[in-house]
Amino acid sequence: MNTNPCTLTTGEVRFSYLHVFQPYAQQQGAEPKYSATLLIPKTDVATKGLIDAAINAATNNGVGSKWNGIRPPQLRISVHDGDGGRPSDGMPFGDECKGHWVVTASNKNAPFVVDANVQPILQQNEVYSGMYGRASITFFPYASNGNKGVGCALNGIQKLRDGEALSGRVSAEDAFGTPAPGTPAYGAVPPQAPVYAQQPQAPAYPAYAQQPAAVPAGYPQQPAGPQIDPITGLPV
Repeated sequence: MNTNPCTLTTGEVRFSYLHVFQPYAQQQGAEPKYSATLLIPKTDVATKGLIDAAINAATNNGVGSKWNGIRPPQLRISVHDGDGGRPSDGMPFGDECKGHWVVTASNKNAPFVVDANVQPILQQNEVYSGMYGRASITFFPYASNGNKGVGCALNGIQKLRDGEALSGRVSAEDAFGTPAPGTPAYGAVPPQAPVYAQQPQAPAYPAYAQQPAAVPAGYPQQPAGPQIDPITGLPV
């Protein structure tokens, strides 16, 4: 059970700018951290009350531990009005922030990421900006580079349900339309005409010695060779 007055678990929030599996540097040269932006509905007065109490407790701690016994008149707080302007440049927050409190939380250490049954989520694509869930956060005082304020540490998140992604991703269908039925995929090999069984050809038999053509009747027969006298052995 949590006994730290600076630590709380929110009601259902919408997550934005989620970086809970790999640390991320918000600016070039900054230290990479795990982080999340929590969009808390202004109708959730219970969570807002817990946040105010945790900030007050962290402020009291800071007077003795960070600010030399003096409460600074202007404290930087990691909670912003989504209906107002961004603290960085004064520009309006995005439409998804309207009607919400915007809380930025980060941590050098990896936060826990669990599902509705408090089981670790291993498939990273199940966790994205735009989904809904709860968060465990801790407020703390700081004094750094002349700045004094109350920061918010991200302990972990719990996914409760899906929501419309806030990443601005465009699907292939949105970009190029749905292909007409029967359109072959790029690189697909067109179907070949079926190859039917070939008729076997008659084997080639060897040519045997041809018989000499018969001499027609009436023509003189040529002697096969000179006639030899069997007694003298001389040609006749």
